Amino acid sequence: MDIEKLIAETFRAHEHEAPDGDAVLAAARERVDRRRFVRSRPLLVAAAAAVLTVVAVVVVGADRSVRQADQTAARGSEAAAPQVVQDLKMPFSLGWLPQGSAAYSLERMAAVPAPEDPSLPLFGGEYQLTVTTGGQKLYVGVQELKMSPPEGAVFKSGPGRAVTVAGRRGVESANPGGEHGYELYLAHPDRGSLYVHVSGNVAPARLVEVGRRIAENVRFPGSATVTPTFGLHDLPPDRRICGFGVQPPSDHVPKPITEYNLGTCTDARDIVVQTRFEQPLGTAGRLVLGRATREVSVDGYHTLWVLDAVDDTSIAIAGHVPMTELYDIADRLVLPS
Repeated sequence: MDIEKLIAETFRAHEHEAPDGDAVLAAARERVDRRRFVRSRPLLVAAAAAVLTVVAVVVVGADRSVRQADQTAARGSEAAAPQVVQDLKMPFSLGWLPQGSAAYSLERMAAVPAPEDPSLPLFGGEYQLTVTTGGQKLYVGVQELKMSPPEGAVFKSGPGRAVTVAGRRGVESANPGGEHGYELYLAHPDRGSLYVHVSGNVAPARLVEVGRRIAENVRFPGSATVTPTFGLHDLPPDRRICGFGVQPPSDHVPKPITEYNLGTCTDARDIVVQTRFEQPLGTAGRLVLGRATREVSVDGYHTLWVLDAVDDTSIAIAGHVPMTELYDIADRLVLPS
């Protein structure tokens, strides 16, 4: 999906909040696109995608909060400017799920460098969720794999077989009763594949039925959104947002996890900015946005903790870069008021 179109569509949905739309969109294009512009098996197959996820709309929201702050200062007002972090519109939506209670464990957009032009990332969305009905559980993963056409599909559960689903060619696992359940690689409307994986304690025929029906009802473009708990603004020229992911609360995660990957978007040497729940160790650093910090360094890998940044949750900023660069990123955080 064209990321500029994604930015424009999301901005139009919030036009009443910021009338200066052209300026916001232009700033977002410059920072996020440059040229044109948070565990599943397919991401491990496409190795570069394992560390790259992308957001554009959060930059729009952060730019807006900066402009509002400038306007407030110009008026001489003592009132704090609102800090806006926009929802991210996913590139596709799940139009159908089996009956039951659906609990999402991951919602994100992923990026890999295009093979024909590594400076032009390819974007795709991903959902992971569990659907529970009575004593039955279905584990569902749906993901865009822009670099993996159906013909190149590789299955954990054995060989594949050619199928046609919703009028599109695809390849599905021939052994849905195997340990890894049902897998389907369906030709994507743009390029590559739409990957559907369904497993659980139900009959193999049911896994096939559910997987195919989910694939038939995927809708482009998406209407679902995910909400980050913090944002970033005015990144330095050599850094842009290459990654974004939200992990909702669960039995193992008490609060949402928001993660950004900052870098060039063409290699894995990035900076990770993520909400974390553990108590950080290390030495005390300087204040960031009025919050205490901790510094940790191990074999050239540095982590800067900003304490109590999102309610009582810390933000960890980490990478193989000098600690001064991590502080520079920390000063650009957009935190909830």
